[in-house]
Amino acid sequence: MDRIYKILFSLTFFFLCHGIAFAEDGSSLWLRYTSLDKTQVSSDTHSPTIAIARSELERYGTLSSVKLVIDKGLPSEGFRILAKGDGAEIRASQDIGLLYGAYALLRQQQTSGIRNLRSAPRFSLRLLNHWDNLDGSVERGYAGKSLWKWEEIDGQARKMSRGVEQRVVQYCRANASLGINGSVLNNVNASPKILSPAYLDKVAVLAAAMRPYGIRTFLSINFASPMALGETDTADPLDSRVQQWWRDKVSEIYARIPDFGGFLVKANSEGQPGPGDYGRTHADGANMLAAALEPYGGIVMWRSFVYGANHKGEDRVKQAVSEFLPMDGQFRRNVILQSKNGPLDFQPREPYAPIFDNIRQTPQMVEFQITQEYLGQSKHLVYLAPMWKEFFRFVSPQRLVGIAGVANIGDDPNYCGHPFSQANWYAFGRLSWDPSLSSASISQEWLMQTFSREEHFVSSLSQLMEGSREDCVDYMMPLGLHHIFKFDHHYGPEPDGFRADYPIEWCPVYYHKADAQGIGFERSAKGTDAVAQYRRPYRKRYDSLRKCPEEYLLWFHRVDWDHPMRNGKTLWENLVAHYDRGVSQVKGYRSVWQQFESLVDSQRWQEVDHLLELQYRNAQEWREVCLGYWQKMKGG
Repeated sequence: MDRIYKILFSLTFFFLCHGIAFAEDGSSLWLRYTSLDKTQVSSDTHSPTIAIARSELERYGTLSSVKLVIDKGLPSEGFRILAKGDGAEIRASQDIGLLYGAYALLRQQQTSGIRNLRSAPRFSLRLLNHWDNLDGSVERGYAGKSLWKWEEIDGQARKMSRGVEQRVVQYCRANASLGINGSVLNNVNASPKILSPAYLDKVAVLAAAMRPYGIRTFLSINFASPMALGETDTADPLDSRVQQWWRDKVSEIYARIPDFGGFLVKANSEGQPGPGDYGRTHADGANMLAAALEPYGGIVMWRSFVYGANHKGEDRVKQAVSEFLPMDGQFRRNVILQSKNGPLDFQPREPYAPIFDNIRQTPQMVEFQITQEYLGQSKHLVYLAPMWKEFFRFVSPQRLVGIAGVANIGDDPNYCGHPFSQANWYAFGRLSWDPSLSSASISQEWLMQTFSREEHFVSSLSQLMEGSREDCVDYMMPLGLHHIFKFDHHYGPEPDGFRADYPIEWCPVYYHKADAQGIGFERSAKGTDAVAQYRRPYRKRYDSLRKCPEEYLLWFHRVDWDHPMRNGKTLWENLVAHYDRGVSQVKGYRSVWQQFESLVDSQRWQEVDHLLELQYRNAQEWREVCLGYWQKMKGG
């Protein structure tokens, strides 16, 4: 029996009489605490961060007393909760650890009950990457315009409008409750203007608001900024005038923002300028910036999302390794290579990126996409934690120094567009703190804090969320199909997509290669040999048509339509079954949701109900368009 129908069956005898809650807009996120003003909080140490911890506990805590203690024996940013009757003690080596501990205690209060806990983050860098533009738009954003509202920040007066301040504080609270400790404020396709004095003054205002919550501010930079701003006639990283410009600019930034984190750089990718424009390497460019930042403790996060110019004709999924492997070991110590979890571009399913197997001497961090660019955007309920857990099955967290997530946050009242898209922000934060957590435990935590602690509700919706990513793969691109979205906006199917004025690597027909004989991209040793970039045993496993996991089959192999699959049916029959299953599962989402109308406030219940119907119609479109096109290609 399909998963959704099992959930429905389990609800047959479920009946509860609850009054419908008052409507709410979701802006409280998972911080829906009840004001009690009950807990007495004591601390021998004082700071703005500890003041926030005290305020949160005093206002929302259920215990009679909580003591905050600095304990230098605990790990950096970590904390320890000691339950003591009707009280508790939170110990940490730093004030930010006390704040993290305070939010962990409040989370326990909302979910599992107060208990002893010792916790420390696995990654030192836990960042949100905002693709926000200075005009207020958000690239790949589906929750309104930029949260920052630059026009409402007065840098000279060091203040922001009341509305922006309230939203930014809520953003900081939410991040601190998860242990997220960095925010890249602007788009990787960066405007040089972000480094102008007027915008740096505005950045300083945001940095001051984020600082007490343990969030360091970072900026994406345009590599050609000194030239674009008219202050040099070149951006060559080996030119002494360019090097001096960056040293001066970094000094200017740190004068405003003493705890500034550093730069995120997209260079020589998709039209962005970079060191390659001058015949220089990525190491040359990154090292110039790193040298300017190093005296202040700043870092450079250099994205490996580079393809095209220097690799004409090479399989796009191989190009990151081809580009960066020769430079491994040439980067300065404060340069980190930031790579997407898959080798292509945040698809519903990709194998892990082989760059994590190949780069050994340069620190690395993984980049996930929280915003659902390719997974239904903020119209589809797709819980992404299972996807991220899948990545960690192949790439050990021990290999990474950090984790970044492309944010799904905007000025929408609920911050994320779809009410359930908040769960992906939450899950990213929880996994960035502890990647060993299960996706199911995270979804249950989020549901209890966001909607209801009622047992049937939590178990049913958690099951639905857990399977939603696989359902999305089924109705969009099963069995390893990839990149068959509509051009530009990437919402909806376009398997026949081809435009002569676009690079071929952006065209769906390049990736599925469907014709009368079969379908799929041959990346085995018989094709592009992309499998050679993987470590053993995956190299051999992916190379073999017989042994390749079927979820990656059409990613690595071109397969005949009548190819026998492991269940004894043909590839075509399996494709049809996957599309049918995905649509069937999504059809059941709304039936599950409607069982719980009495447990959810009317505004959010109606919004989710409407979006689930929209998702079902879009899933049907995916099935009809794709199967119709595949059938046409195979000849009926």
